[in-house]
Amino acid sequence: MSADRRRFTVANGALPISPASSPQRILVALAGQPNVGKSTVFNLLTGLSQHVGNWAGKTVEKKTGTHRHGDVELELVDLPGTYSLSAASEEELIARDFLLSAQPEVVVAIINAAALERHLYLVAELLPLPIRLVVGLNMVDIAAREGSGVDAVALERALGVPVVPMVASRNEGVAELVAAIVARALGSGTGEPRLPGVRSDHQSVWKELQVLVAEHLPPTLPSAWAASKLLEGDREVTRITRDACPAPTWVQVERLLAAHEDGMLAVASGRYEWIAQMVRSAVRLPRAGQVSVTERLDRWLTHPVWGLAALAGVFGLVYGLTFLLGKPLQELVETLITRGLGRPLGALLAGAPPWVSGLFLDGILAGAGAVASFLPLLAIFFAVLAGLEDVGYLARAAYVTDRFMHLVGLHGKSSLPLMLGFGCNVPAVMGARILDSPKARLLTVLLAPLVPCASRMTVILFVAPLFFGAWAPLVAWGLVLLALGVLVAFGVLAGRLLLRGERGVFIMELPLYHRPKLRTIALQTWQHSLEFLRKAGTVIVVFSAIVWALSTLPHGRMEDSLLARAGQALAPAGAVLGLDWRLLVALLSSFFAKENAVATLAVLFAGGHEHRLGETLAAAFTPLAALSFLVAYTLFVPCVPTLATLRQEAGGWRWAALSFGTLLVLSLTAAALVFQLGRLLGWA
Repeated sequence: MSADRRRFTVANGALPISPASSPQRILVALAGQPNVGKSTVFNLLTGLSQHVGNWAGKTVEKKTGTHRHGDVELELVDLPGTYSLSAASEEELIARDFLLSAQPEVVVAIINAAALERHLYLVAELLPLPIRLVVGLNMVDIAAREGSGVDAVALERALGVPVVPMVASRNEGVAELVAAIVARALGSGTGEPRLPGVRSDHQSVWKELQVLVAEHLPPTLPSAWAASKLLEGDREVTRITRDACPAPTWVQVERLLAAHEDGMLAVASGRYEWIAQMVRSAVRLPRAGQVSVTERLDRWLTHPVWGLAALAGVFGLVYGLTFLLGKPLQELVETLITRGLGRPLGALLAGAPPWVSGLFLDGILAGAGAVASFLPLLAIFFAVLAGLEDVGYLARAAYVTDRFMHLVGLHGKSSLPLMLGFGCNVPAVMGARILDSPKARLLTVLLAPLVPCASRMTVILFVAPLFFGAWAPLVAWGLVLLALGVLVAFGVLAGRLLLRGERGVFIMELPLYHRPKLRTIALQTWQHSLEFLRKAGTVIVVFSAIVWALSTLPHGRMEDSLLARAGQALAPAGAVLGLDWRLLVALLSSFFAKENAVATLAVLFAGGHEHRLGETLAAAFTPLAALSFLVAYTLFVPCVPTLATLRQEAGGWRWAALSFGTLLVLSLTAAALVFQLGRLLGWA
């Protein structure tokens, strides 16, 4: 925010003053629990104006964006999804620190109308803060479908703050929400909110704490809210209060807290009593005995046996759809690159020295073009995964895999960062920070590189159809199961050594099923695809040029090039795996970036641009050699960024070296077993 902007204060209710030529700006924070539709609202309002990064010094994603409403510009911050403001996790700490330090003009609490009791708990913590609150009552259609209805007007009267009913997935009520935000910032609709208290038997001690600390706390920390947090045992608020209070005052505070160790229960009970009053005021309960759609589906999808079968089937369907829809698009992109760029560029470089035309045509264009050609596969893969997340299924997948996590001594919370690994292993490794136990965090970090990331899957989805035709989805599905099976086996062994009987508890709310939001899916797919293209346009282009140079120097012939000599030195080992030197070089190149495998093959097999890379590869190798390559590639060592992140998160190169060495041996051994067994069975 610019330095000349004058901060909004709750006391005067004024909007910040910007230069005359600029619109008035309102800082708005969106708060809510996970899977409540908060990001849908954010995406609808900000569109392509949003910016995604990380909070300073944190691994949690930060989303900001702007929305213009007449002569007012909303500056929106999408806070991390959080169940409360207890600061027990990194997400809760970030959300609370932002609300207290940034002092947004308006805070919008997005809550789920179909699960009002659970979601009002966060509202109960927000109301006592010095903020202007607007409640977005989302998913009112789902609440009606589940048999309960919420009277938004009655809820607004009960809360004392504006309540806007919404169906964000259909863009219903979002315009009204914006109008309520602007009106709230201007000072209208500012009735006295009805605040939660504490249980009656702790009212006196709660008020005594308020009196003791009130004059010593910073202005952003209300005494009633701080007293509640002290009773809860909140470490951060306790530290702030201890530092702010004189020693004699703090001694009195400690004495009161020691005499009321059950204060946490008293605070929670007070909030739940308040929630019950709100629900009685506004909610029509479903008929007795009525079974909701979510309950009917979860009988199967969270079942110990059928849930696993459904998970395997869903991922098989993901890869089947990716092949079915992506293959024609991939061929179209490949043709456009070859004819639309290759031929004009070749004509332009006709009079240039051979090394110049070779660098641009056989190096950069062949490598980056091959990677760009499977962008459709990647986009479809991301879109399907985003749809599964939006509909509420990925939370069930995490719940089902909780049982697998227990095999290695972990719990379902570890499955959440591992799920990120299907996109990229780097955030999967970093996501292990959400785990409280250092040993569980280390084991999760070591397991993350075994999850087949999207970059690895794009290579698999590119190579498998060339050799296995209609069986390609089954091969891809089998490779994923192989990787996950190795993950479990490695985890069991490592878990016994690292955890030594340590166990944890996993609590997660399963969201209601609802229709996926096409806009949300499209934005997520666009962002991931754009990130992939940036990578293809930088690292992979440079790497392709390097591979081309190594395959050409010193005499301009691939047969006696530096790359050929290095690859041929590895030929004896490759023979055991069924791989010639070119496939070995492609495998090794994936250490720098997993997509490099296809870029390398494109450079090494770019004998003529009129031939498609896929046709050339299919003619050069047997299906058994291709299967051996895919097995080795699926289990191969982590890429350089993942390995560097692993070193950082695990606290040293010792664990990074262990991961590298273990996966190198595992991948080559598995590929050798597949190839030799295939030869014995006569597949060669």
